[in-house]
Amino acid sequence: MGFELVRVAILGKNRPTVQIMADRAGGAAISIEDCEAISTAMGAVLDVENPMTSAWTLEVSSAGIDRPLTRRKDWVRFAGHLARAEMAVPLEGGRKRLTGVIVGADAFAALMRLDDGSEVALPYADIHRARLVLTDALIAATAAPTLTN
Repeated sequence: MGFELVRVAILGKNRPTVQIMADRAGGAAISIEDCEAISTAMGAVLDVENPMTSAWTLEVSSAGIDRPLTRRKDWVRFAGHLARAEMAVPLEGGRKRLTGVIVGADAFAALMRLDDGSEVALPYADIHRARLVLTDALIAATAAPTLTN
């Protein structure tokens, strides 16, 4: 359909919500109409496959400006921006929560520069969750270009 999954999560227990975050392939902004199309297609698949044992709700959205960082390409694309990460396994020194500027990523880890100037490698397998921090610089970098006369 021309979209990429950013994250799929199942939230809640009694009536779970299947949350799908998507991007347009190539990084262009995703519209409400795109979310509707994804919802229709995924809803049909989930109805047929029936992976849930109870009633559920489907929620489809863009990843947003302060998006989760779930793929290597996210860490590369947003190099230079502020992010927060929570590790499932503590890094050397026992730290599990980190905030810093994204330096980039390699095949095995995301790279961040912390406030003290040190750089840390966050092995993908050990990242519990990570997301961009909403800043003026991030808003400016992700704003749609405006037309001028």
